[in-house]
Amino acid sequence: MEQIPFNKPFIAGHELAYIREAVDRGKLTGDGHFSRLCHGFFEDRYGFRKCLLTTSCTDALEMSALLADIQPGDEVIVPAYTFVSTANAFVLRGAHIVFADSRTDEPNMDVGLLETLLTPRTKAIVVVHYAGVAVDMDPVMALAKKHGLVVVEDAAQAIESRYKDQPLGGIGHFGTFSFHETKNLIAGEGGLLSVNAPDYVERAEIIWEKGTNRAAFFRGDVDKYNWVDVGSSFLPSELTAAFLYAQLEELERIQAKRKALWSVYREQLADLETAGHARLPHIPDYATNNAHMFYLVVADLDLRSRLIADLREAGYLAVFHYQALHRSPFYSGRHDGRPLPEASRYTDCLLRLPLFFELEAAQAEAIAQRVRRFFGV
Repeated sequence: MEQIPFNKPFIAGHELAYIREAVDRGKLTGDGHFSRLCHGFFEDRYGFRKCLLTTSCTDALEMSALLADIQPGDEVIVPAYTFVSTANAFVLRGAHIVFADSRTDEPNMDVGLLETLLTPRTKAIVVVHYAGVAVDMDPVMALAKKHGLVVVEDAAQAIESRYKDQPLGGIGHFGTFSFHETKNLIAGEGGLLSVNAPDYVERAEIIWEKGTNRAAFFRGDVDKYNWVDVGSSFLPSELTAAFLYAQLEELERIQAKRKALWSVYREQLADLETAGHARLPHIPDYATNNAHMFYLVVADLDLRSRLIADLREAGYLAVFHYQALHRSPFYSGRHDGRPLPEASRYTDCLLRLPLFFELEAAQAEAIAQRVRRFFGV
């Protein structure tokens, strides 16, 4: 029986050659040749004002919390349906998290609820572009401007996606990306911070370099570098940057394959939505699809569990996703008690199908046919 995993990391091109080149160059610490190539790629392709590679998207989020000057008692609005890092980065600074519910038609934050969540203590809004599909950003940015709030885009899944022709990660004050092995572009681990507000650029470099002005020193801007602010060791090694740059070179080929696979699922499973068995991914008019993920939303937890088991029996590993953070053992006691029914529904009902570069169209069709058979379609 054929075994198809949920995800499979892959070598796209020159990863191993570039790692060897990084070794031969004799500089393996961060901010070297391949780091600068990666920074230039993102700044040139997407118009981000300043880019800094990080060891993970988690680190990029933690840098955002430092840059936003989050203090104990500040409130930060975060979607309940997201990965723990989205909230934890701000909890580490002493923030109180105010959870926002998801939309009924997609897992993204319901921005229509945001104004009801604001208090005088609100300091920031963190949006998550789930599955690489844009949150409706115009109302978010208008609200932030009106109330003097910082906006962080958790664009971990959103490489190559746009909102009304604007690249995701380039709209808020900060954007954060992931190159974890489950993402469209990978480096094993790895992340990126995009700094879009000019007032934050200099401090971002300092925080990135352990609280020193070391980057300015190596540019020749200062004659010595000192400890000038808080910070940490957020920059990755040149080995990570070398691997990532090889993936960036193959971006268009990777995206073309993922979009083709996504379309196979969409075409094969459209009847499920018509028959009312499951909902398929919703792409609003203002958003583009980067084919990060193909998911189904079924009726209830029992049905999802049975579908996962049925697919596993056939050798296909489908998986659920986030456990809503307002229900988590760590934060449920700190949550204000509001029911968040949509986030809870996605926790119990959303299922992700295998989607990775080396998956073949025929395999995606076979998975889709097994899903159809389960529902009798």
